[in-house]
Amino acid sequence: MAAPRPDHISPQTAALDYDVIIIGAGLSGMYQLYRLRELGLRARVFEAGTGVGGTWYWNRYPGARFDSESYSYGFSFSKELLQEWDWSEHFAGQPETLRYCNHVADKFDLRRDIQFESRIAAAVYQDDSRSWEITLASGACHSCRFLITAIGPLSAPTLPRVEGRDDFKGQSFHTARWPKQPVDFAGRRVAVIGTGATGIQTIQTIASEVGHLTVFQRTANWAAPLHNGRIDADTQASIKAGYPEMFRRCQETFACFIHTPDPRGAFEVSDAEREAFYEKLYGERGFGIWQGNFRDILIDRKANATISDFVARKIRQRVKDQRVADKLIPKNHGFGTRRVPLETFYYEVYNRDNVELVDITDTPIETITPEGIRTSARDFQFDIIIYATGFDAITGSFDRIDVRGAGGARLREKWQHGPETYLGLMIDGFPNLMMLMGPHTALGNIPRSIEYSVDWVTGLLRFAQANGLTLLDATPEGTAGWTDHVKALGVGLLSNEVDSWMTGINRNVEGKQRRIVARYSGSAPAYRERCDAVAAKGYAELRLG
Repeated sequence: MAAPRPDHISPQTAALDYDVIIIGAGLSGMYQLYRLRELGLRARVFEAGTGVGGTWYWNRYPGARFDSESYSYGFSFSKELLQEWDWSEHFAGQPETLRYCNHVADKFDLRRDIQFESRIAAAVYQDDSRSWEITLASGACHSCRFLITAIGPLSAPTLPRVEGRDDFKGQSFHTARWPKQPVDFAGRRVAVIGTGATGIQTIQTIASEVGHLTVFQRTANWAAPLHNGRIDADTQASIKAGYPEMFRRCQETFACFIHTPDPRGAFEVSDAEREAFYEKLYGERGFGIWQGNFRDILIDRKANATISDFVARKIRQRVKDQRVADKLIPKNHGFGTRRVPLETFYYEVYNRDNVELVDITDTPIETITPEGIRTSARDFQFDIIIYATGFDAITGSFDRIDVRGAGGARLREKWQHGPETYLGLMIDGFPNLMMLMGPHTALGNIPRSIEYSVDWVTGLLRFAQANGLTLLDATPEGTAGWTDHVKALGVGLLSNEVDSWMTGINRNVEGKQRRIVARYSGSAPAYRERCDAVAAKGYAELRLG
């Protein structure tokens, strides 16, 4: 049912079902809805799931939890919300985070404007009316002036391109489509395919429950200790008193974490000082070893080799069988050049008698059989197969919607050689479409970036509202300029020389075997400065009408 039409809505806009449609009810979608209500706009959120939470709704796999500190991850826009919510751990698990998302939805009465179990199949721009028509998978259609995507950079799960997946007679799950009911692992023969962040969290959590666990690894990943812990009453009080200072720090740091690179280079200190620094970081909570390390470890090969060698030594110390340890040490990329999973006793899992590691670069998986998995070396029998095989990242969630802009242009075709955006927020030729956490925007500690992007989009819509604008479009020149800027920022980064979701590589997706610059790699403060300048000049860089 369309929302009631306020008196201030023009007749042309009143003919539409909504002023704004938001795709997705994760953190981005919820906060955007909250801000749009302040503008008095008729907004509707369409969500494929049965509840709010986005990432934290879908990723229910064992061990799913934050790798950002809980208190730096939550919303900062409401002082009341900050004071009334108590995080129980420094890095909260998925159940607690989902409770938080539901608490936010309840506190701000968001559900009345969210339609659940409503997957968007198509979004088509209507040139004549300067509006968007969205079609749900059910066939229902809705119209709006402005369309905002809040679909996330990691929300389109992928399965391995292996024959026989549907033939397996046991239970099988992708980590991002985990069942809501508990899975019984007791005494079961379990396979986990994939050793990225979700694989690592799952493996270390279920190893002690299963009868036998076989891990199929294609690419070893560097991982570092999480050092999680409970938050006691005194620490809780300190955290709440320190929120203003902590959020200011997040605004100042490179990627919005509470950590920021050390100003020294790796070779500006003695060998002993460098080793002591690495030991200190390895013993501290969170991303400090990645985000708070020497300033040159992600751009200088020799500097990177020092931290890679250090972490490799740690892996060898923690894993008893040195043949297994060697398989767990990456050979094709340096520490930090892919997103670093944080772990708790992950490496010790491989010291258990009921855990086996299979390197599928040596013995590839040939097929999934009714009884389990066949590699080039042997047949395995399993009761449960877990696919920790990740996502069609950054652009994958867009590819799964038939998005057509002015003149019927297809977004898939426009982005076939890599994304092209304006500030990571808009796309020329796709008027009145804004993206939250789209390609080429600042990522890092995601909620901090979400709040900024939502506020920027809200400011643009406030400007349109005040000036009676019905068309907001990026220009080809603006898009080309920003895309070139993003590519230039990536020059010299070791991470852009590595196959990963951050460079657009996914061997399980057709056509995504070529590296692209899929993400903004500059600092978050520089990103905000650029976007703020556009707003300060009255959005003159946009095509307005």
